[in-house]
Amino acid sequence: MLKVYIITGLSGSGKTTAIQAFEDACFYCVDNMPMELLQKFLDLPLKESPEIKGLVFVMDIRSKNFISNYGPGIKSLEDRGISPIIIFLEADENTLFKRYSETRRQHPVSNEKSLLDSIKREKDMMLPIKQTAHQIINTTDLNTHQLKSRILDLINDGCTMSCLTKINVISFGFKYGIPNDADLIIDIRFLANPYFVPELKPLDGESAAVRQFLLSNNETIVFLEKYLDLLDYLIPLYRRENKSYLTLAVGCTGGRHRSVAVARRIFEHLNNKGFNPGLIHRDKDLDLKEI
Repeated sequence: MLKVYIITGLSGSGKTTAIQAFEDACFYCVDNMPMELLQKFLDLPLKESPEIKGLVFVMDIRSKNFISNYGPGIKSLEDRGISPIIIFLEADENTLFKRYSETRRQHPVSNEKSLLDSIKREKDMMLPIKQTAHQIINTTDLNTHQLKSRILDLINDGCTMSCLTKINVISFGFKYGIPNDADLIIDIRFLANPYFVPELKPLDGESAAVRQFLLSNNETIVFLEKYLDLLDYLIPLYRRENKSYLTLAVGCTGGRHRSVAVARRIFEHLNNKGFNPGLIHRDKDLDLKEI
């Protein structure tokens, strides 16, 4: 059975950021879900989709009768054999006041004399909900990236480097322009060019002959050792900062020989590390008319 999370807590405590972290981790998320509609939602077939890792619902005081419906709603889930994991977000009153003042949005508890009174009132009203939480996260001193990291670590039972960064390796030719989505670009036009070897010229970097020519070259060996070591250092840092996409671009002159073979080698290294990267040879066949 899929995991079910309920995110709740104080207004302005970071629930939007939390649900975005779950979305990045392939959970199906619904914001401002009324407790009284939850049972009907759980009867929908979408939860059986294999790509969905779990269901996440943000429920809070924006929904009328949330507090009175909360207890019976949780019990009805448990009666169905579902034990939702409750995450409660909070922050100190000064931080909540500052966040709401900056957004200029009306506080859900708006019948008080001032914004600070509304914050205090909500804090009192939500105390019984807080007492049911499995996880309480105080976001007072957390920025967006840090809160996402906390959520992702929670999803992965505290494992570090939990961010699901999608890594793509792309080979390209500088004569056709640098890929617009490239994050890290490496120019390998310093390597010996198979284009000038008659028997290799018609082939591309995916062929065994071209790969042998390039990857057995001492300069290529030294370069790959240093570059792959750099990637092993950098990727965990990008993942720690919750970077959703990381595109590694490898360029040579035409994007047919050197960049293709080296991009394939980088892809194999990252795949062996368990990163499940993608591989794109953008320009591999564009020079066929010149061969």
